[in-house]
Amino acid sequence: MRKFKVGIIGAGLQAKRRIPAINSNQNSQVVSIYSKTLKRSEVLAKEYSLKVLKSYEEILRDKSIKIVVVTTYPESHAEITIAALKAGKHVLCEKPLAKDVKSAQEMVNAARKYQRLLKCGFNHRFHPAVVKAKKLVDDGIIGKLLYGRSIYGYSGREGFAKEWRSDKKYSAGGILMEQGIHLVDLFSWFFGEIKSVSCFADTLYFPIAPFEDSAFVMLKTKKNQPISFHVSNLQWKNTFLFEVYGTKGYVKVEGLGGSYGIEKFIFGKKDNYGPFREENEEYRQEDFSWKSEWEELINAINARRKPLESGEDGFTAMQIVSKAYQSAKEGRVIFV
Repeated sequence: MRKFKVGIIGAGLQAKRRIPAINSNQNSQVVSIYSKTLKRSEVLAKEYSLKVLKSYEEILRDKSIKIVVVTTYPESHAEITIAALKAGKHVLCEKPLAKDVKSAQEMVNAARKYQRLLKCGFNHRFHPAVVKAKKLVDDGIIGKLLYGRSIYGYSGREGFAKEWRSDKKYSAGGILMEQGIHLVDLFSWFFGEIKSVSCFADTLYFPIAPFEDSAFVMLKTKKNQPISFHVSNLQWKNTFLFEVYGTKGYVKVEGLGGSYGIEKFIFGKKDNYGPFREENEEYRQEDFSWKSEWEELINAINARRKPLESGEDGFTAMQIVSKAYQSAKEGRVIFV
């Protein structure tokens, strides 16, 4: 299997997470980095022996680089990704895929036109508890799916209102777009096509309007299964809970490691007569989701197939979140 050279565009938190995950794979190596903030690039370049470039176009002109990872603000995702695809690179672009749905569609179209893979960064699919829950669902262990439910939130920090995530120039939306989109992707993955959405999205505490710091969302699948979730910067204690219920039982994922607490997989069977019982597993190792997500991209490139969390998945999730915002604004159910 060949070894892919990788270029990173952006030098923030996601780049810090991605680089060691990429380099841990024997079939890939980050060789170059570009960021508008030169100091950040230089710090990562020194740590990982990378070449610092003066523009992202330099990365695209390097024919030895076969994969580009885009970790910039959402407002520049489409421009950089489309240029990279045109240059013949495969691309992993962080979520949300773009600043708006139209741009996300243009990115997907470009991947098709230039016959390159576009992967959206939805690492939550690769957490071990989520992987196990999906397998039980796919194997029919909990029966026909009935409904889903989730809570995902963290405590907004001091100065949050001044961060790029709260600036409409750079960001695609508030907490629903930035974090809730993970839940939209997971539920779409578990349940299939979403047909309608209703939402309450509000700015309750932080001065970040027009962005929201809390959103309550109700989805309805094509099979009429209801799904509800709450995503918020106002959780005050970091929380992740993901539940799927079926006719024969249920699966839950609690925590994501780190500040969200130990990651747990919980499985319970429907039993009308016996005592309530649950099977529990805890995952106390480091977060391997970044490594597993990257491995999936490498395998997809070599197999010439679409990866999990393809560009289409990123577009679909953005489309649903956009419809949720429309619902909150208009006060009605919106069909996707």
